[in-house]
Amino acid sequence: MIIARVTLFTLALSMMFKFSTCHLLKSSVTCLDCPTGSDLAGIKILVKCNQVKNLALATTNGYGAFEAQLPSSNCEAKILGGPKQLYVSRKTMITSIMKVHETDSYTTSQPLSFYTTCPCSKNHDGKCGTENDAVGRNIGSSKTIDLPLPREWGLAPSSYYVPFIPIIGIP
Repeated sequence: MIIARVTLFTLALSMMFKFSTCHLLKSSVTCLDCPTGSDLAGIKILVKCNQVKNLALATTNGYGAFEAQLPSSNCEAKILGGPKQLYVSRKTMITSIMKVHETDSYTTSQPLSFYTTCPCSKNHDGKCGTENDAVGRNIGSSKTIDLPLPREWGLAPSSYYVPFIPIIGIP
């Protein structure tokens, strides 16, 4: 009689709770320009799975390793940022997640890597950032013209009003 009650009680509890199988993602990030033994703690990794609204967020430890619970097996990981400015290539920013053979854990298919300083490239002539706008034209300097005006006049610097061209509706 007691065994039947215990069995019914455990069946009732199991129906109340929805058991979901979560997969464990174990991976790490790599700094491409850091000296050996650098502290890689605090880098945020976003994990997005298909057909799941909730996102998983993982934080790396001092060695760059992180773990996250995956609600499904079809997921992608992305470097979000860290305590310092990170430079990430668009090619290595997002990577898919795959199952590790003979274990129940998952890992990234390609390493998540980043730079801590701006990587120089041939397209940018050794400068960080873009040189061209969306149309392909070179972006010039945003420095304004500052005409020397005597301080005695009590005027603001000329850069405040010289480049200003009023837009007047002329028919």
